[in-house]
Amino acid sequence: DEIDKTTVKGSQFQKPYLEFSGACEGCGETPHVKLMTQLFGERLVIANATGCSSIWGGSNPSFPYTVNSKGEGPAWANSLFEDNAEFGFGMRKAFKQRRDYLANQVEDTLADKEVLMSEDLRAALNQYLVMRKENMHDLLLPRGRSIYHQIMEKLVPLLEKEKDTHAKIKNLYELEDMFGRSSFWIVGGDGWAYDIGYGGLDHVIASEEHVNILVLDTEMYSNTGGQASKATPKGAMAKFAESGKLTAKKDMGQLAMTYKNVYVASICVHVNPQQAVRAMIEADAYPGPSIILAYSPCISQGFPMAESIQHCQMAVDSGYWPLYRYNPELAAHGNNPFQLDSRKIKGDLFKFLAKENRFAAVMRRDPKHAEELDNKLQENLVQKNHLLQVLNKEDLEGQFSKLVEGLSDAKSSGDSITVLYGSESGNAEEQAKNLMQDLIARGLKATVSSLDDFEFEELPNQKIMILVVSTCGLGEYPANCKQTWLKLQSADLPMSWLSGVKFCVFGLGDSTYSQFCVAAAGFDTRLGELGGQRMLKRGVGDDRDEDRYYTGWEAWLPELWKVLGAPALPLSQDIPAPSYRVDASPGTLGKPPVSDDDIIPPGANRLTLLTNNVLTGD
Repeated sequence: DEIDKTTVKGSQFQKPYLEFSGACEGCGETPHVKLMTQLFGERLVIANATGCSSIWGGSNPSFPYTVNSKGEGPAWANSLFEDNAEFGFGMRKAFKQRRDYLANQVEDTLADKEVLMSEDLRAALNQYLVMRKENMHDLLLPRGRSIYHQIMEKLVPLLEKEKDTHAKIKNLYELEDMFGRSSFWIVGGDGWAYDIGYGGLDHVIASEEHVNILVLDTEMYSNTGGQASKATPKGAMAKFAESGKLTAKKDMGQLAMTYKNVYVASICVHVNPQQAVRAMIEADAYPGPSIILAYSPCISQGFPMAESIQHCQMAVDSGYWPLYRYNPELAAHGNNPFQLDSRKIKGDLFKFLAKENRFAAVMRRDPKHAEELDNKLQENLVQKNHLLQVLNKEDLEGQFSKLVEGLSDAKSSGDSITVLYGSESGNAEEQAKNLMQDLIARGLKATVSSLDDFEFEELPNQKIMILVVSTCGLGEYPANCKQTWLKLQSADLPMSWLSGVKFCVFGLGDSTYSQFCVAAAGFDTRLGELGGQRMLKRGVGDDRDEDRYYTGWEAWLPELWKVLGAPALPLSQDIPAPSYRVDASPGTLGKPPVSDDDIIPPGANRLTLLTNNVLTGD
């Protein structure tokens, strides 16, 4: 319980509830489902559409899903192509009905004077009832656990101990599994989601129900021999499209985003595992429908499956499979709900296509026709990537207007501080993005990007660069800054290449490793060798400090504000949305309107107020 499952490393210390699947070697579906079980396995409910994931997921007599030492594990059921979305939706509706019934029973039990119970049980039931009445669907505790699950772990032993004292308490004990919060996932392939089951899927995402959808996108009907689906891209050979598919792939992500109330993510666990972890946790916590599109390489695509990880990297780098997240809750606080996690096209699309036999076979059969289709595919992908770049801008409405008016660059003018990060587990990325917000709050312009997503040739044109770089493994550079680091090593770069650039570096690492913060030290040294002007001594955040890397960060920030000439305190700061609603109710000192036990949130301790002095005057 002490391991933070919201990080890549922490999630991999969790028990995988998917063990021996029997899927094809190199299958791209199983890693996504395995990760899902590691994040939510003990409370996971899966409605699985017929297809590959139902074959390796539930063929008699084998069953790859398992349970933990408490007997907890995924509840799995399979339904048809035609109705799996409705099947999973009905499971969620039934669960909600049972939870509403439980809340009524809890309220009735607490109100009944004849029901005698311990104060501990009464307090725990009151906490649960407050959560339900406030409609607090999915408050997550630190480390990614459900607050309802914590309440259930507290309640079950108390109910078991007192179940024979009254029939109503025994009734609650028999409903004990409803105190926790199950995580409902509708799982299937693209043949189900894009084609045969799309009508039902559309009904689900158009609802307000809290249900999650995971689409394992292999871009064809993998289980039945590789027929073309609406997920098959233009130019790819598949059954029923022997000369290459003539129409473009359906953009499921953009269709879902038009509803404005659906959490949408496009992920690939092979390329950016941290983004995949975040997307699944955010989808599970979002109080409404969510859909995650997972790029799942398949043997039917016609490339060596031993190269799946490298192949997926090429797909993302070439813009073929963009990574992004769309969270409508961010818009409620005035923020851009869309976040593009793969910023820049930096790979060759045609090299990627040539690796796959489904594209190469069309080229061998009819080179001219294949070239036309591939060029159209590239044109479509460039247009899509450009639209995603615009959606990712902070000034979304203004940027969209510029796009409509044909001003394709849509770039902000004026000097700006460039914050760049190299992050493997997400910590450096989070600090870099927080730093950008701090700079903006102090009246400065700032942009943020991973090092590899930033145009390398633009580095000498920056006035001020701030790098936040972590070191992973035994002195490894994070994946999203390796290419930049390799390019910086080029002997062709003159020693005055960065002569007009001021820079500083902050490093994150673990001092128990011999190569502590080696990545940050490498960037700091090399930028100086290339003529950059170091503004500030390199900062260091040690994961072994009392407050982890925050200790070094908080000591380094004041020095940064000094060298930038920025105020120590922000000029403006958005007030965060309140976590609780405060209602004023009449009452007296001897008889308050609400019991203290009713307002203590789960996991909190009651403190005695010693003094209450007015500091702000009348």
